[in-house]
Amino acid sequence: MNMTHIRLLVDDYKACFLFYRDVLGFTVGWGDENSLYGDFLVNNHFKLAIFERKQMLQAIGEVPIESSKKQEQVMLIFRVENVDQFYSSWQEKVDFVTAPMNRSDWGIRVAHFRDPEGNLIEINEYIGMENK
Repeated sequence: MNMTHIRLLVDDYKACFLFYRDVLGFTVGWGDENSLYGDFLVNNHFKLAIFERKQMLQAIGEVPIESSKKQEQVMLIFRVENVDQFYSSWQEKVDFVTAPMNRSDWGIRVAHFRDPEGNLIEINEYIGMENK
């Protein structure tokens, strides 16, 4: 099997489409803010798609159920050259959940924010593993 892309199922499709296109600056591969399905080319080789959750449930013959969202079911992770520079330049565009911090045990420096649907997004840069 070959993975082709990640598809996020979202309730507020338009807000998410605009976030990934306008805030994160991803290149639209297909769709627009009203199409209820769209995909983006990330870094010229990875595809991230979004689809209105209601449409997906109809496609597979399921009825939406009301439930509280579970925390952190999915996290998108992006490598950046410098977490601190990204954090500084993006603070007015997104609400960060965490400030930049070293996770030496993981070998990375990280910061986190969320998309309009609440999906957690991590930016990180490699700093090397600490010696134990």
